[in-house]
Amino acid sequence: MSYEIKVEDVEYIRHAGTPQLARLYRPQGAGPFPIVVELHGGAWCRSDRLGDKVMHEPLAKSGVIVAALDWRQPPVAPYPASFQDIHYAIRWLKARAAELRSRPDMVGSMGNSSGGHQAMLLGMRPFDSRYGALPLAATPAVDATVRCVIMTSPVIDPLGRYRYAKELKAKGQPYPALVDEVLPCHDAYWGTEDAMAEGAPAQALERGEKVQLPPVLYLQGTEDQAHPRPHLDRFVAAYRKAGGVVDLELFDGEGQGFIMRKAGSPPSNRAIDMIIEFVHKQIR
Repeated sequence: MSYEIKVEDVEYIRHAGTPQLARLYRPQGAGPFPIVVELHGGAWCRSDRLGDKVMHEPLAKSGVIVAALDWRQPPVAPYPASFQDIHYAIRWLKARAAELRSRPDMVGSMGNSSGGHQAMLLGMRPFDSRYGALPLAATPAVDATVRCVIMTSPVIDPLGRYRYAKELKAKGQPYPALVDEVLPCHDAYWGTEDAMAEGAPAQALERGEKVQLPPVLYLQGTEDQAHPRPHLDRFVAAYRKAGGVVDLELFDGEGQGFIMRKAGSPPSNRAIDMIIEFVHKQIR
């Protein structure tokens, strides 16, 4: 079934007079519809709620409310400010679930690249007091737990990716353009390698941190230079060892961001179909 959708930008929070917007894609029907909070990529420093637009509309037409977020980024605010905004947005959406024709227990999250990292770490740490620092006065009892997490080519190991990019740079030119694109952003967002390690999902699991383990869909191309394969393998192993479920799909021969960069191609379409299927399976 394909739904007509309504698209609107709404302000979900404001900092120092600057609004943070969510673009809501709402299927028109009785519902209740799942809600997916979608987090864009951009190495924690760039892009906005329209960055992953290719995925938003097909998901919404399948009968899912998509809330694509903006949040504070460097130079305005480093880690963990974005987590505070996203945490708040999840609670804000749950508090409004009935008027959106959903339910508070029907919320999942999805992210691409650095957005995938944020979706996963927040999915694991919904009760972290640092991330939940912004009070939602109207409905204080609502939490930021999610039913599932979808990651497309996530920066699953911020410290690992930082060191990988530094090693490439140290070898000298020619090196991939991504090196000079991501290193300043890692520095601006995280500040220190200790912070990157603290915010690395696999390391949190390996440290024995008590976390939530929502079901995960993990999609990535085999030729993705920006998101090294060993980091993926380490996270998947640690998550499964902790008792979490990861559906992993590797797209043969595909590179970084293939879903958006090769929109309309068979691999991109297949990835979007898998996302739609996973959401409807996990949230009903």
